[in-house]
Parts: sequence; structure tokens; C-alpha cells
Amino acid sequence: MGKGLGNLIKQAQKLTAEMARVQEELAEKTVEASAGGGMVTVVANGQQEILSIKIEPEVVNDDDIEMLQDLIFAAVNEVLRKARDMATEEMGKVAKGLPIAGLNIPGLNMPGLT
Repeated sequence: MGKGLGNLIKQAQKLTAEMARVQEELAEKTVEASAGGGMVTVVANGQQEILSIKIEPEVVNDDDIEMLQDLIFAAVNEVLRKARDMATEEMGKVAKGLPIAGLNIPGLNMPGLT
């Protein structure tokens, strides 16, 4: 029985290390999306963080494009933060119903399991 628990802990540690590696890789990868035929372009990394927003001057009548870009940048990042918080909360609810919800494995940091 002790050997089975040891194997479970080793598997959990491998999973944790793999998750950390993937998260690091995602931080380095980027995706780009455009709207309005390229009039607004947004770049984000794999961790759902907005890296840049570009708005072509033709889209707005105001000369203060930089302020508009900053406002959109702040709003998008805030909504992404709220989305992550919501997902964490919902996953925590689901995890509480799992038989292993009370199991605390050192190094395994999963919402609702610790």
C-alpha cells in the first residue's frame, strides 16, 4: 500500500513539473488577432495576457490614439483577470466534489485541491 502512494506522489510531482514547463513555454508564445480589416490588432501570450494593442488612426476621430490604446489595454487585461478568477473559482467548486479533494500533495498546486 505504501508503494502505491509513493508512485502516486511521483506521478503528481511529474505532472506538476510538466505543468510548470508548459506554463513557461506559453508565456513565450504569442498569438495575434485583428478586427475591422486590420484596423485594430491585439497580441497576447499563451497565458492570456495582452501584450499589445494597435489601433489605426482612421478608426477614431480623436488625435489621442495612445490614450485610447492604453484604456483598451487596461480594460482587456482586467476582463482577462476576471475570467481567470472565475475559472479558478468554478474549478474549485468542481474539485471539491472529487474524492481526492482533501488530498494535499506537496508541490501540487491545483485550484480546489489544496
